[in-house]
Amino acid sequence: MNTLVCRRPGQLAYEQRPAPAVPPGHALLRIRRIGICGTDLHAYEGTQPFFSYPRVLGHELAGELLDADGAPGFRAGEAVTFIPYFSCGRCVACRRGLPNCCTQINVCGVHIDGGMTELLAVPTAALVPGQDLSYDELALVEPLAIGAHGVRRAGVQPGEFVLVVGAGPIGLGVMEFARIAGGRVIALDLNQQRLDFCRQKLGVEYTINAGSADVAEQLRSITSGDMPTVVIDATGSQRAINGAFSYLAHGGRFVLVGLQKGDISFAHPEFHKREATLMSSRNATREDFEHVIASMKAGLVQPTTYITHRVAFGDVQQQFAGWLDPATGVIKAMVELN
Repeated sequence: MNTLVCRRPGQLAYEQRPAPAVPPGHALLRIRRIGICGTDLHAYEGTQPFFSYPRVLGHELAGELLDADGAPGFRAGEAVTFIPYFSCGRCVACRRGLPNCCTQINVCGVHIDGGMTELLAVPTAALVPGQDLSYDELALVEPLAIGAHGVRRAGVQPGEFVLVVGAGPIGLGVMEFARIAGGRVIALDLNQQRLDFCRQKLGVEYTINAGSADVAEQLRSITSGDMPTVVIDATGSQRAINGAFSYLAHGGRFVLVGLQKGDISFAHPEFHKREATLMSSRNATREDFEHVIASMKAGLVQPTTYITHRVAFGDVQQQFAGWLDPATGVIKAMVELN
């Protein structure tokens, strides 16, 4: 089967590999869609933590279920997705119902080989029913679940201002689910094209270009001097994360969805006097996946709006590097397999 491998930073290559073994308790999927994520791009750049090479990328996946090994509620031929974070079930996090931050977690396409291939075996326990959603929609459930989980971590309340730093695909998902939770969303990004997308496609009420000299003043004006009570970073940029501490209201919560390799630095007195809360948000849970699917089916989210680029699987190697360039206007690239 044809498989695309990231052999080292900056190098992708197609390889012919045998069909995967399917151990008991595993399902076999024919991959139909692969969403390209920031994690994939950062792995290609060599800036992704928790990563080793060579690696088959891809964890935003939808596929045709070929064999479910008797898993109840599933049938051969249906469209499905799956939760791509495989947990141990035994560690302190798993025992407390937090498999998304399992101490021994294996994330598909990060710690173990992912879905940039024709056939993939996954644990049946990870399967998520497609509920008549399209392959495009199902491939977008996982990135939206990342945003939904970050919003749930933040405990967004109706009417409060939520500053989302970063208007990439994950940030857009954060904005969507902050809105669904009743938050008043403010988008902050350096890319004006993405900010325009937020307003025109997602109906985001407030946008601020991060290159402006008066970001803090604009935030004060929008929030009547209070500043946002929730700040959620979706950039994975050390500079953006460190800078966003100054945008947080007294008593506010700062949630880090984005991930970078360096250290966070902030003024302790400023953070302390706010009695602020700092949290990370890692991966997502089945609860988040179910919330996303329910929101899609209710028409609260239009996921295919995010798809700006489509590419056949055989052309990914040639086009992949271009998706790192903001000038291409890519929001979400979707890989199609027949």
